[in-house]
Amino acid sequence: MKRVLTIQDISCVGQCSLTVALPIISSFGIEASVIPTAVLSTHTAFKGFTFHDITEELPKIEQHWNKEHILFDGFYTGYIGSIKQIEYIISIMDHTGKKDAIKVVDPCMADNGKLYTGFAEDFPKHMLGLCKKADILLPNLTELCLLLDKPYQMYSKQELEGLVMELSQITNASVVLTGVSFEENQLGALTYHKGHMSYYFTEKVPHMFHGTGDCFASAFFGAVMKGYSYERASEIACEFTYLSVKNTFKDAEEHWYGVHFETALSYLTNLD
Repeated sequence: MKRVLTIQDISCVGQCSLTVALPIISSFGIEASVIPTAVLSTHTAFKGFTFHDITEELPKIEQHWNKEHILFDGFYTGYIGSIKQIEYIISIMDHTGKKDAIKVVDPCMADNGKLYTGFAEDFPKHMLGLCKKADILLPNLTELCLLLDKPYQMYSKQELEGLVMELSQITNASVVLTGVSFEENQLGALTYHKGHMSYYFTEKVPHMFHGTGDCFASAFFGAVMKGYSYERASEIACEFTYLSVKNTFKDAEEHWYGVHFETALSYLTNLD
């Protein structure tokens, strides 16, 4: 059984980050280990949440693992709280990864044209350093623009493909752009790998839910670690995220803080 490491925050309530990643990755029959970058009482869409930073624990964890000769087949990073954490995470990848360990980076730092609260304006250039260590990147449009220092705006299909190719060239990584839509009733992802561009779309549910990016990234990572191609992994992640959102739509007002991804896990466990 493969052993992987996911590095991101844990929000105790809110169906995002590690509380989403662990069950989804485990559904693929993969051993999932974790490093929480911070512990929050809820995710940041709630008011008055608590926040405990554990940045200085990261090198201690790496030192212990090195003594125990613990190695990983793959890495998946999500929300990272500081520039210092990026430096520590790069070290962890360098020293605890097996020879051909797969590195997936979700540059989770922005959406809707803006950096998340708490990030300095120069954070994207430091995130780009982590992206250059990756095999696969999973940005949304805002993150793509920030990593390339491009204006956030709506781009044509040709322009979007050009930006994705540019990021791939800069980082030497494959790129899966999430949240892609050219028609009002469709939503999906663009996958660029080894010079090949592919798209996959599902029906767009007319409501915004928190945590869908984490669902997509976790399912994509699990599928890649299970041996699926990047293109097929993107399809799986799109379908899983769509099912999770669809199954939550009837509870949209009450369950505003996340999606019922638990109801879609059987899709992952029954894949061919």
